[in-house]
Amino acid sequence: MKATLETIIKSLVEFPEQVSITEASGEKSIVFEVKVANTDMGKVIGREGKIAAAIRTVMKALAAKEQKKVTVEFID
Repeated sequence: MKATLETIIKSLVEFPEQVSITEASGEKSIVFEVKVANTDMGKVIGREGKIAAAIRTVMKALAAKEQKKVTVEFID
C-alpha cells in the first residue's frame, strides 16, 4: 500500500525526491504521514481538498481488501 501511495504522490509533485511517507501500523489500522516540499503541498491537496480526498478514497479501497482502516495525513 505504501508503494502505491508513493507512486501517486510522486506523480503529482514537482520535486519527487522530497516526498517522505512514514507508516504507523496497528492491528486494524494504518496511518500514513505524507511530507512534500512546501511548493508542492497545494498540488497534493488540490482545490478545496479534492485531490487529497481522492487519494484517501483510493487508499481506503486498498485497505478494505485487507480489512483494515487507513488514514492519510498531509504534514507541512
